[in-house]
Amino acid sequence: MARSSSATSRPRRIVTPDQKYHSTKVTKLINRAMIDGKKSIATAQVYLAFEVLEKQLKRPALDVLDEVVRNITPAMEVRSRRVGGASYQVPMPVRPARQYSLATRWLVEEARKRSNSTYHTFGEKLAAEMLDALKNEGGAISKKITMHKSADANKAFAHFRW
Repeated sequence: MARSSSATSRPRRIVTPDQKYHSTKVTKLINRAMIDGKKSIATAQVYLAFEVLEKQLKRPALDVLDEVVRNITPAMEVRSRRVGGASYQVPMPVRPARQYSLATRWLVEEARKRSNSTYHTFGEKLAAEMLDALKNEGGAISKKITMHKSADANKAFAHFRW
């Protein structure tokens, strides 16, 4: 039985804006970067990444973050749908809240994977990944491209969309 999103949804958690930039998007990035509940360390590293970006690009960090997220944000994804005993990968548009969530998740994951020999801190790795995303390069962009290719390859099953 399909669940109705309005009947089972719970209220969204309200995220408080961060202290320096007064942005909920920055808070969400900090929360995604946080390990073991150490928020002050994650905050310092994200702010370090923003300082590096502002120094290199001579632009406000929030504008850079918006552009990076826009470049990484996926438009389509595949979701599993069971029809008549078979599972199909059905391409569907990504909801806006999930778009931002996926973009920040991929950004932080790919920054963590970067080599320790080139960058010393997570803030430097995050800044490098954001710079790559501005140029439409890097691991986060490749994840978006992979997701779009998968959705395009399965567009024959689009009529199963619910």
